[in-house]
Amino acid sequence: MRMVMPQKSRACEAAGAFTGSLCDSFAALPPLSLDAFSPASTALFLVDMVEGFARQGPMASRRVEALISPIARLAEACARRKIPVVAFADAHAPDSLEFASFPPHCLRGTAEAALCPEIAQAAPVTLLEKSSTNGFVEPVFDFWRRDNAHIDTYLVAGDCTDICVQQFVVTALAHGIARNHPLRIVVPLALVDTYDGDGHPADVLNLVSLYTMRAAGAELCADIVWEKPS
Repeated sequence: MRMVMPQKSRACEAAGAFTGSLCDSFAALPPLSLDAFSPASTALFLVDMVEGFARQGPMASRRVEALISPIARLAEACARRKIPVVAFADAHAPDSLEFASFPPHCLRGTAEAALCPEIAQAAPVTLLEKSSTNGFVEPVFDFWRRDNAHIDTYLVAGDCTDICVQQFVVTALAHGIARNHPLRIVVPLALVDTYDGDGHPADVLNLVSLYTMRAAGAELCADIVWEKPS
């Protein structure tokens, strides 16, 4: 059966109403307290908070750069509470197949592939290099997951919301469902973002990808907050 494309005017009207309802829904989300998460079963996952998406190279974005400070503060707070911090980092070979879809970026061993220094200095980080848009399918993550089977709560922050963040979250949830293994994934809206450009409207794609993650079973919140040490 062939899909019939809707009329442009009808599709645009529906899209406007849908994204408007998502804005209202997401604006009402509360923050969650970091202290409500058990350090014994929680990990903070940072997705692609590397220089090549923040400050250097063809994929760099000021929107991603703006995430560095709040994510560094969260990483530091997690470290104080003994919550492990795991960072996925793009690290490509020169002949990466991904370069058919995106410009060459984050070549392994270059400055672009380095974790943003503010984050690297904020907390001890387990660095997992990845060569695709989906960290879950990387062999190095499979090893980490098997060695940390007691971790059943993932806090996920980073970029890009509609690409690497979404793919990791949706795949992790589907993997758990297929094995009847409960997995809680929390995505704070204040700590994820994507790049803005021609044919890639960041605000729209953030909304759609957050909706997709929520539909897959992820828990969305406005932010992660905590009591500052006196």
